[in-house]
Amino acid sequence: MRPLIPRVTLLACTLLLSLAASAADPPPEKPIALISAFIPEWKALVQRVSDPVDDRINGVPFVTGSLGGKRVVLMMSGISMVNAAMNAQLLLDHYPVRAIVFSGIAGGADPALKIGDVAVPAEWRQSLETVFARQTRQGFKPEYFDGQPVLPNFGMMFPNRVEVGNQDTPPRYRDWFQADAGLLAVARQVADGVQLYHCATPTRCLAHQPRVVVGGAGVSGPAFVDNKAYRQYVFTIFHARVIDMESAAVAQVAFANQVPFIAFRSLSDLAGGDEKENQMTTFMDLAAANSAIVVSAFIAALP
Repeated sequence: MRPLIPRVTLLACTLLLSLAASAADPPPEKPIALISAFIPEWKALVQRVSDPVDDRINGVPFVTGSLGGKRVVLMMSGISMVNAAMNAQLLLDHYPVRAIVFSGIAGGADPALKIGDVAVPAEWRQSLETVFARQTRQGFKPEYFDGQPVLPNFGMMFPNRVEVGNQDTPPRYRDWFQADAGLLAVARQVADGVQLYHCATPTRCLAHQPRVVVGGAGVSGPAFVDNKAYRQYVFTIFHARVIDMESAAVAQVAFANQVPFIAFRSLSDLAGGDEKENQMTTFMDLAAANSAIVVSAFIAALP
């Protein structure tokens, strides 16, 4: 009969070696989260993902895979601020991501930008976080709970701020949420090296070659903006380059969770500044594709 001790010893050594090997293995790479709001933006990105695996949480579609040699998780948030904030938090609750990247379309506020251009703002604000003021004989009288208005109004609408904090910052009123400086630096590196589309169809082309512009401001709100006067107001007061319906909400969630954030927005229309009718439905696929092109180059360039 063979003694049991050598067998137990061998088993213990094997287990120790296995544990040592496991301890030596590097931790798995955290995925980069890519968020889009609706189908055209989602399709432009998801078709670029290798080895996609579908998932669904609370009815929200997710896809995991790789893009540009990096692990990614894609989510379609749904349109507008509540959907974007709610589902960005849903994503963070289920995936330990290292950064959040938004890819989508927007209306242009800056007269220097044209349809098809891709803007990558350095900061975001909720433009429709406002006080609707009482109208008196002396004019509009806003009621503020955190002091006096700091920015000029648009009719009865007076810009307001949101109160939010995170683990390292106590709650306070904030005007702007910043894009991550390191991510912006990578965006600047790839900005001049991408070739963007300028034709939506063979017979429907832009008269200019779209470009990438990094920096400046963007604003978001739960309204589709197609109003020339409000577009001018947003550019004058907030110095906003683009107007969308999700980015500032996701930027706030990223701040609250201390996750680096950046958003890429390609102009599908001019938010009321178009010469004739709004051109969003004409150029939204081109804009979504241009944003996806820049995001793909950006992901590939990340360390």
